[in-house]
Amino acid sequence: MYLKEFNQLSASNKKAMLRHCVNISSWVDVITQHEAFNSIEQLLSFAWQQAQSWSWNEIKQSLDLHPRIGERKAHQTLSEKEQAFSDKEQAAIKIDHKTQKALEQGNQAYEKKFGFIFLIKAYGLNAEEILIALNCRLNNDLKTEQEIVHQQLMEIALLRLSKEIQS
Repeated sequence: MYLKEFNQLSASNKKAMLRHCVNISSWVDVITQHEAFNSIEQLLSFAWQQAQSWSWNEIKQSLDLHPRIGERKAHQTLSEKEQAFSDKEQAAIKIDHKTQKALEQGNQAYEKKFGFIFLIKAYGLNAEEILIALNCRLNNDLKTEQEIVHQQLMEIALLRLSKEIQS
């Protein structure tokens, strides 16, 4: 979709499109209420600024709907568009059986330690890089990990938004 089309969407259609990027209502609402954006850069900058204020509760609710890294099928409660995003973001990850098993075990250890899924912007990474990041992040404390997850979720949301809207 072109930026001009995005600017002209009804509020309900704009909200639906933005929820595909990240399902955080405060973010969706404030972007929807903004006057027309003059450029993609302005939209992305505004979206980034708004994402800075996400509460941990909002992030956690979004994580609860997010598929685990390495899962080939996205969570069934995701919209078709969100499933497509997830599939594309993880499509380049070629996982052999050994790495798949290591990711599963790492995901379980991570969830047990932190109480939420391991989240990483997978776009552009291979399975080994993701596994290394997962193992490194298992050494973090909860506060540090929450900050990293916030950053990763922002990057995923902005990547999806930038892929959805063209100049």
